[in-house]
Amino acid sequence: ISFVMEVEGLSFPEAVEALAAQAGLEVPKPTPQQAAKAERAKTLHDVCEAACQFFEQALYGPEGRSALDYIGGRGLDRAAMERFRIGYAPADRQVLRVALKKQGFDDQMMIEAGLVKPSQHQGREPFSFFSHRLLFPVTDRRGRVVAFGGRLLDGEGPKYLNSPDTPLFHKSQLLYNMAGARQHAGKGHTVIVVEGYMDVIAMVRVGFEGAVAPLGTALTEDQVVEAWRIAGPGGPAPILCFDGDAAGQRAAFRAVERILPHVQPDRTVRFTTMPEGEDPDSLLKQGGKAGLLACLEQTDSLADKLWQMEVSQRALETPEAWAGLQAGLDRHIGTIEHPELRRFY
Repeated sequence: ISFVMEVEGLSFPEAVEALAAQAGLEVPKPTPQQAAKAERAKTLHDVCEAACQFFEQALYGPEGRSALDYIGGRGLDRAAMERFRIGYAPADRQVLRVALKKQGFDDQMMIEAGLVKPSQHQGREPFSFFSHRLLFPVTDRRGRVVAFGGRLLDGEGPKYLNSPDTPLFHKSQLLYNMAGARQHAGKGHTVIVVEGYMDVIAMVRVGFEGAVAPLGTALTEDQVVEAWRIAGPGGPAPILCFDGDAAGQRAAFRAVERILPHVQPDRTVRFTTMPEGEDPDSLLKQGGKAGLLACLEQTDSLADKLWQMEVSQRALETPEAWAGLQAGLDRHIGTIEHPELRRFY
């Protein structure tokens, strides 16, 4: 159990469950309700895995040609596609449902897993949640597929679409590539939080194995706590990457406000800012690994970022402005829950 905890970055209960599954054993549940819930979760994991395999195969079929051309144009090779299990959701919104039914999964399971949704028109069949999208599987801490992020290839609709929340998936709590990052954080890799799926994949391909990303939303408190959990006690502080434009800096300042209440002694984050107009993926294409590494080595502490946030909001030319600066700092520092750390700030 200790070996699996260290190698895979799992907690004790997660390691026990993983080993029990390999041995074909059931981990006893305290109540019949919890046992039933665990059995249902296992079924939902099975249907998500079956869907992932279907999407992977579809990427290399005739319909997946446009998706394959797009991902190839972004510089990904077959090895990267297979490692991250990238797939394609066909435009026909019944083919996934038909394929999964042949494997014994019913509509209710598929709906509960967020793979299909019921029709609003009486008498019509449920249909696939994703249509004509490049798909990035999202896994839980143990590497089990629980959801998907889909990029629109053409037509109308949001550019990126996540699976709906399900019993297995809450997008505000998970990070893309968290299972892979957990395994490598224990080997000394720094957790680096970037914006998107392609940024994570590009970074992992050149050796930044601790790269993770939120799932299409602003970084949440739960995701920051997860980044700390991945980094582990005594590990290097996670680095948060933000764009160099005004929107990127606003996002960084919002992250400061969310993180401050949760910091603890020796548990913090650092910030880095990408050159304006660049993201990790584009920076790697232009400057290679050395260019990105130089950027990641220029980081600000959480305290520095708090100072920047408050100073940027006012011209310090009057006593009132200086008093406003102090009041703003006091207000934010007051949200730090740990009393001794609050005193140090």
